[in-house]
Amino acid sequence: MRLAARQGKAIFLAFAGCFAALMFTGSAQAHLRHHHYHHNLVAQAPAAPDTGFGPTAPGASTILIDARSGNVLAAQGADVPRYPASLTKLMTLDLAFQALADGRMTLDTVMPVSYHAASVEPVKLGLAPGSVITVHDAILAMTTMSANDAATVLGEFLGGGSEDRCAQMMTLRAHALGMAQTAFFNASGLPNPNQITTARDLSILARDIVVNFPQDQGFFEVQKFNFGGREVYSNNAMLKIYPGATGMKTGYTILARHNLVTSAERNGRVLIGIVLHEPSWGQTYSQMTAMLDGGFGYHQDGGNVLYAQNQPPAAAPAAPPSGGFDTVESHHPAVSGPIALAQNAPAGGFVRADWTAQLGVYSRLYKARVEAIRVHAISGMGIPRIARVERHGRTMWDAQLAGLTLNGAHQTCSALAARGAACIIIAPQSDHLAMLDNGAG
Repeated sequence: MRLAARQGKAIFLAFAGCFAALMFTGSAQAHLRHHHYHHNLVAQAPAAPDTGFGPTAPGASTILIDARSGNVLAAQGADVPRYPASLTKLMTLDLAFQALADGRMTLDTVMPVSYHAASVEPVKLGLAPGSVITVHDAILAMTTMSANDAATVLGEFLGGGSEDRCAQMMTLRAHALGMAQTAFFNASGLPNPNQITTARDLSILARDIVVNFPQDQGFFEVQKFNFGGREVYSNNAMLKIYPGATGMKTGYTILARHNLVTSAERNGRVLIGIVLHEPSWGQTYSQMTAMLDGGFGYHQDGGNVLYAQNQPPAAAPAAPPSGGFDTVESHHPAVSGPIALAQNAPAGGFVRADWTAQLGVYSRLYKARVEAIRVHAISGMGIPRIARVERHGRTMWDAQLAGLTLNGAHQTCSALAARGAACIIIAPQSDHLAMLDNGAG
């Protein structure tokens, strides 16, 4: 009887021990699974599910601004948070252009390709770890095919070897520009649930590039380039389908959907459009085309090109926050004031092109733009613009200062002549170049 009791007690204790061990093992495995999942969440930052709210809210977000003044011409859902996808690369490029301007690197600077940069997917040049790429080629790879490995290499280089440090620099730069709703966590735009922006914020960024780095605008106009013996083509269809388009960037992920930033120039006037979260490329390009057409058509009177200052936009989305005219800066004031391309127009009125100073003819549109802006900065007069001319079967670009008085035209050309530069004064009745449409270069 006592033996049977002891045997029963032993069996019970053995069962209890096995049960406890089983529970401990299950608990430990669950604990390990929890920590493993948490590690992956931090390291890989998988995209949030498409809930229909926040960055994935239904509908598109759009904005159209005048690059010279920052005036908002039209907007819809411009402050809805969105995933930027490869539009993120515009901020990486903004930092790169600043580094080039400061002399901290050159276009010939060679950058090493890390294992991390070589491993990113999916759109890439196919750079091998341990190889190198120049700043020039990395920038072109980003502006044409939107190569993620090239963007990561450039980001790591700008961040002193760390893409995370570069992302922090990108966010600081964004906030300094007034992009209050933007945060960056990588240099390429690959999915990260915390990487957020808005259409309005992106218009501030695009305007900073267009206005402050005109010497680098040519990168966005390239439709193909040779890399390692193979042709790399641009995926930005606006360069082919929209007359006057000068770039800038496309972007796509499953949650971000189809995104586009476009700058375009006609008769010296530059507009910037942002379209985010469209369901297809067809709708994205159609929306952008309609926005730009509306913007360019608003300030034209017959055949004469008019330059407006402080005029009501064609479609104001809402009353400006300050009660004044709606600009991108009126929503998120930047640390430093915007740089205007034309500063001598009387407030509240129009300036018509009267006398024009012809500053030189160039084979590349961006070189003509740089010269027009440079001379304007020196003289402080007129409106910088570029006109297309045909010479010996070739398309050329004429840099001009328009909207000058006769005395102002003489002063401008006299100053340039003293520097050994050519300059021709064009009278109003013969200003035929200024009336030509600026097509894409």
